[in-house]
Amino acid sequence: MAIDLEADPDRASDLCRAAYQRLAEAVEGLTDHQMARPSRLPTWSVGHVLTHLARNAEGHSRRLQGALQNEDVPKYAGGSEQRAQEIEDGADRPAAEVLADLEASQRRLENLFAESSSAGWPNPQLVGDAGYGPRGCPSHRLREIEMHHVDLGLGYAPANWPDEYVAWDLDVLLSTVSERLADPSDRRDLMAWLAGRGALPSDLTLDPWG
Repeated sequence: MAIDLEADPDRASDLCRAAYQRLAEAVEGLTDHQMARPSRLPTWSVGHVLTHLARNAEGHSRRLQGALQNEDVPKYAGGSEQRAQEIEDGADRPAAEVLADLEASQRRLENLFAESSSAGWPNPQLVGDAGYGPRGCPSHRLREIEMHHVDLGLGYAPANWPDEYVAWDLDVLLSTVSERLADPSDRRDLMAWLAGRGALPSDLTLDPWG
């Protein structure tokens, strides 16, 4: 049964806190050598993934702080170029520094979840550059943590994803399939398979989400 975590930011916040706790336990004590290992994402090390998660937390914090002040702000003031540069700049830091950065950014975000909840998640019309309002920040942060925990290659797998997360994000990601088909001519084959009227071609591929 599908659920809408964007419409229930308090529940999404709880799930996000639990997801981060699992992640924090998995990366606790990583060495500099382990931080430099390749992740499951092309060209990204474990350090890249964790630095991205820290900057993503800051981006959501920026949006929530803005909403509390009735200001519409983007996650990254400098857009995708700033995002990419900050990840590159932070990926090669010592492991202890990367982990402390991630912890601090997540705690600030969780504090803003609580503050936003107490304020009734105000100004839902403020979407910044993300296409969703502040009520959607906890669920979208949850996705980042769950997806990138798998990307770290440290043993966490899709089988570990909580049922509530899957019930929300499966439908959301399914809605992106048509635009992510690497070859648009595959649409008919995909439709036939979804309708139970054909086999799914073995060479059908999707562009990565995100």
